[in-house]
Amino acid sequence: MEEIILNLIMHSGEARSYSMEAIQAAKEGNFEEANELIVKANEELGHAHNAQTSLIQGEAAGQKAEFSLLLIHAQDHLMTTMTLKDLANEIIEVYTRL
Repeated sequence: MEEIILNLIMHSGEARSYSMEAIQAAKEGNFEEANELIVKANEELGHAHNAQTSLIQGEAAGQKAEFSLLLIHAQDHLMTTMTLKDLANEIIEVYTRL
């Protein structure tokens, strides 16, 4: 359980970093790099989503997950990173149009 939670946090953190780097690249006019970083962010979010899915599938199979501060933090980290990545896409589009 803890390994799954830590994978969720780790991959969400990587996706967050890639998203922020993508915004910075777009700000500097490096749109190809920005798009490549968004692809990397999506890959990391895929890994994080897989970790989350394993928790959900376990609970659906009757393995109740203990709620802990670490699990709540991991979920919060994932959801804010997903929002940030979506906003990064929008910001990159705005910079591209400018």
